[in-house]
Amino acid sequence: MALMIIQLLIVLAALYVGSRYGSLALGAISGLGLAILVFGFGMKPGTPPTDVIYIIIAAVTCAGILQASGGMDWLIQLAEKLLRKHPERISILAPFCTFFLTVLVGTGHVVYTLMPIIVDIAIKKGIRPERPCAVASVASQVGITCSPIAAAVVAFVTISNANGYGVSIPQVLMVTIPACLIGLFFAALASYHRGKDLDKDPDFQKRISDPAVRDYVYGSEATTLDKVIDKNAKLAVYIFLCAILVIVGLAFCQMIMSKEALEKLPKMNIAIQIIMLSATALIIIFSKVDLKKAAAGTVWRSGMVAVVAIYGIAWMADTYFGNYMDQIKEMLTGLVTMYPWSIAVVFFLVSVLINSQGAVVVAMLPLAYSLGIPGPVLLGVFPSVYGYFFIPNYPSDIATVNFDRTGTTVIGKYLLNHSFMMPGLVSVIVATIVGYAMTMLLFPGYFASF
Repeated sequence: MALMIIQLLIVLAALYVGSRYGSLALGAISGLGLAILVFGFGMKPGTPPTDVIYIIIAAVTCAGILQASGGMDWLIQLAEKLLRKHPERISILAPFCTFFLTVLVGTGHVVYTLMPIIVDIAIKKGIRPERPCAVASVASQVGITCSPIAAAVVAFVTISNANGYGVSIPQVLMVTIPACLIGLFFAALASYHRGKDLDKDPDFQKRISDPAVRDYVYGSEATTLDKVIDKNAKLAVYIFLCAILVIVGLAFCQMIMSKEALEKLPKMNIAIQIIMLSATALIIIFSKVDLKKAAAGTVWRSGMVAVVAIYGIAWMADTYFGNYMDQIKEMLTGLVTMYPWSIAVVFFLVSVLINSQGAVVVAMLPLAYSLGIPGPVLLGVFPSVYGYFFIPNYPSDIATVNFDRTGTTVIGKYLLNHSFMMPGLVSVIVATIVGYAMTMLLFPGYFASF
C-alpha cells in the first residue's frame, strides 16, 4: 500500500508540475512520470491512446484549415450580428453563441475571437462585462462534450463500445446537449445581475476618473463586421458542416443497421478520421487555403498541444491504474455500487488537475468501466469531465480576463474567488444532475440494481 501511495504521488506531482508550465508541458512531464513508473519502479507500461490521438489530429487539422480559409471568421461574424442585434440580452446570448461555436468546430479556442466583441457590446450597453464574459468562457468549454468531432465525445464512444456499452455519437449528444444547455441557462441566469452595474460600481468609477483609462475602456472597438467574407470562406464552412452531418448521419445509420451490415463498414473512429481528412482536402482544393496560415492558427496549434497532453497524461494514467486495478476495485467497488454517480466527483477532480476533457475520458473511463459502473450512468455524468475552470489557469479564462477592459472579470486575490467559479459550478452541477436524470429515464433497467 505504501508503494502504491508513493507512485500515486509521482503521478499527481507530474500533473501538478505540468499544469504550472502549460498544456504542452503536461504531456511531456507526464511522460517523465511514466518513465519513473516504468524504469524506476518496474511497472508494466500501459497502452498509449492512439485511436483518440488520430481522431484529434484529423478533426483539428480540418478545423485549422477552416480557420485559415476565413470560414471561422464568417461563423464569428454571424454570431456578432446576433449579439449586436440584441445587446440587452448579451448575458444570455453570449454563452450560447460560444457554446454552439464549440459544438460546430470541436474546440473551445474559437472564443478568443468572439470575446473582445462580447466585451465591447457589454460596455456600450452599460452592462458589467463580467456577467456575459465569465459564463461565455465557461460555455466555450462546456460545448466540448456536445460536439460530434470533439476528442472527449469520440473517446467516450470508442471506449464505451470496447467495454460492451454500444453507444453512438447521436445517443451521447441526445443526452449531453440538452443537459448542458439547461446547465448553461441556469448559469446565465445566475450571472444576469451579478455584481454592480458599471455606473454604480465605485471601483470602476474610480478607475475611469483617469482620462487615459476612460479612453482605453470606452475608446476601443472590436468588431468583425467590417471583414469581407469571400465565397471561398463560405464554401469551406459548407464543406465542414457537410462533413459533420455525414459523421452524425453515419452514426445514426449504424444504430439501425443489422450486425452483418455493420461488419462491412469501418468502425466509427476510423470513419471520422477518413471523413475529416477528406473534408480537409476538399477545403484545401476548392477554397484556396494558405496552408502556412493553418499551421500558425490558434485552432491547429492548440489542438496539437492537446494531442501531446493527452498522449502523456493518458499513457501515464493507464500505466498506474492498470498495475493497481485489483486494489482500486477493492477500495472503490463498494462506494460506486452504492452511489454510482460518485464517479462524477472523480471525473471533476481529475479534470481540475489535467485541464483536458479528452484526457479525463481517456484516462478515467476505462477505470470506471472496470469498476462495474454501467454505461448509462457514465453517460449521465459525462458533463462532469469539465472542472478546469476551478483553478483559473486555462488559456481561455486568462484571455477573457485580459479582454475585459473594465477589469470586472477577475482571477481574484485568493485564486479561487474568481469570476468563473460560480457559473462553472452552476453549469456543471446542473448539467450532470440533468444528464443523470435523463439516463435514469431512458435506461431504467440499468439503475434497478442500485
